[in-house]
Amino acid sequence: MKLAMPRFDQAHVLVVGDVMLDRYWHGGTSRISPEAPVPVVKVEQIEDRPGGAANVALNIAALGAPAVLVGVTGEDEAANSLSNSLAAVGVKTRFQRIASQPTIVKLRVMSRHQQLLRMDFEEPFNTDCAALAMEVEALLDGVKVLVLSDYGKGALQNHQVLLQAARARGIPVLADPKGKDFSIYRGASLITPNLHEFEAVVGACADEAELVAKGAQLMRELELGALLVTRGEHGMTLLRPEHPALHLPARAREVFDVTGAGDTVISTLAASLAAGEELPHAVALANLAAGIVVGKLGTAAISAPELRRAIQRDTGSERGVLSLDQLLLAIDDARAHGEKIVFTNGCFDILHAGHVTYLEQARAQGDRLVLAVNGDASVTRLKGPGRPINSVDRRMAVLAGLGAVDWVVSFSEDTPENLLKQVRPDVLVKGGDYGLEQVVGADIVKAYGGEVRVLGLVENSSTTAIVEKIRSK
Repeated sequence: MKLAMPRFDQAHVLVVGDVMLDRYWHGGTSRISPEAPVPVVKVEQIEDRPGGAANVALNIAALGAPAVLVGVTGEDEAANSLSNSLAAVGVKTRFQRIASQPTIVKLRVMSRHQQLLRMDFEEPFNTDCAALAMEVEALLDGVKVLVLSDYGKGALQNHQVLLQAARARGIPVLADPKGKDFSIYRGASLITPNLHEFEAVVGACADEAELVAKGAQLMRELELGALLVTRGEHGMTLLRPEHPALHLPARAREVFDVTGAGDTVISTLAASLAAGEELPHAVALANLAAGIVVGKLGTAAISAPELRRAIQRDTGSERGVLSLDQLLLAIDDARAHGEKIVFTNGCFDILHAGHVTYLEQARAQGDRLVLAVNGDASVTRLKGPGRPINSVDRRMAVLAGLGAVDWVVSFSEDTPENLLKQVRPDVLVKGGDYGLEQVVGADIVKAYGGEVRVLGLVENSSTTAIVEKIRSK
């Protein structure tokens, strides 16, 4: 399955559910308490992170998608911390604040990247369900996907009202379910239970065949559009009516902390579907994102650059010979990391010392070097019959092995002008006795504010001279 980075900027998602504050106390431990056989933690840092439905909204915003969050909190310092943290990343919040009840807080005591203790401060909320439904109704216009992030804390008590409101507008509804009664999610476009939650409803599954059979039965009973079962180290299984089961392997390189992994899955799914991705591709992207988040400590969000880099690893586009689509994806990621893109081009038929020196000089003009190579027909038109000596695939393979070169791409035209219009490098470099005005594509690059630089060549190094010397002997 070929993955690409979705356009998240127009993927409007509304999240409704149980918000909570994940609070971390960090500190060192060097002694045991004289009062009891427990370690003494000297608290040196206090960290607040959005949790629950707030973490779902945070993950959506971190991918670059517009997110709005509806939930229930107290009228307290924890609610203010949540609002401020979410506003800082662009999440719009619509909290129903209940003065008589505290915001849900999960306090974790950490030492040397290990969790020593967790304390939960919570009560089920007495939510004003009618007011919450009216708030959601008012926000649905323009929304591409509705997410119900259910932690069973009381914010969601009228699931069907919210589902029907979204379905009346043709808006897909994704639900992260809790409890043993999944009938409250009847008619959802997709629900995302983990294996434990799934088996608590349908019974234990001895193997994948039984999981698929019981999942199909559950979809029929609840009129679900799809079912995604997350299975920890066994990956994910996507079930859809009239489609074969799709089993995706786990992508984590190293599992450090599974906190919030389910939030990352449903947020990536929602943002990807809202951006127009097909469901199997959205699930594959969510699987990649989950593989990243479990390698982080505590509740964490996946950023767009992180997902983009994971896609690059998946498609083999970190370095070397790339297609144009892979190149553009790699350049987007490099720019997201503040890297300067340098571009040069040529035939590079027989690689010699002059080429190597020139490419090293070109690479020094920025952070990433794109090398565009003329196709075989183009070289023949430019250099005459008998050229190229080496085919384009062989030329690119050799060039990709040079330490100075990040990405190699070919083009079929006689000039790289069309490629330059798509790549839009920060610096266009050419070697030889050119004036700046003679560099092909210089006008294109200058028009959008890029730079054009001409570098010298090593004397007595020429592919043509090498070819003539071989022929003369």
